[in-house]
Amino acid sequence: LWAALVFLRMAGLRVDFGLLLEPLGFIKVLEWIFSIFAFATCGGFQGETTLVVSCKGVANKTVTAAFAYPFRLNTVVFSAPDPKRCGGTWTDVYLVGNFSSSAQFFVTLAVLVFLYCIAALVVYIGYKHVYQQNSKFPLTDLAVTVITAFLWLVSTFVWAKALADIKMSTGASIIPGIESCKAPGTTCRFASVTSMGTLNVSVVFGLLNVILWGGNVWFVYKDTNLHNESNRISGSP
Repeated sequence: LWAALVFLRMAGLRVDFGLLLEPLGFIKVLEWIFSIFAFATCGGFQGETTLVVSCKGVANKTVTAAFAYPFRLNTVVFSAPDPKRCGGTWTDVYLVGNFSSSAQFFVTLAVLVFLYCIAALVVYIGYKHVYQQNSKFPLTDLAVTVITAFLWLVSTFVWAKALADIKMSTGASIIPGIESCKAPGTTCRFASVTSMGTLNVSVVFGLLNVILWGGNVWFVYKDTNLHNESNRISGSP
């Protein structure tokens, strides 16, 4: 441990938590926290949709289809109503849609943001003097902040659209599309679907991240030489 501390000292580490009390550092902490909530509420979801099926020799049998992140619904099959599969009238019934690209885009961005925030906070806390003296660090931080704000905007709206489709693909509207439910003597009734409140929360955190990263552009910009040069130009006679 001592050797590690000596090495970090030799590498120029000067621990100073003062920047965390300034907007630049405080907002970065919020971005770090909100990224955790974004990927946790989306990536950790598990649910199921349930139907009540009556067919030949079977009355009111509950069948379920369990789904989870990354929401490849077209690979999720309903359990058969009975071992004889309703006298041969029940075939494998799959949910509709593959929303993995939208979900993975959102979660992957959140994870990358989480890692970047850790790296940025290490620089802010331990290498504040290097960050302020080397113009490349603030400019790089500005570029990453602008790009990340844009990616949060895109990924959140893409994920919100996918979530709306997921609700449609797991709700009561799926019954008319199930051919096995149209067989003579077979009836299907929608029973329930797992609440997707946590997924709604993930969209909210996505929007909060858009606001945070968009607002943070100004505070990062203030630390760049672009802002300093513009001040000198505006202040010159």
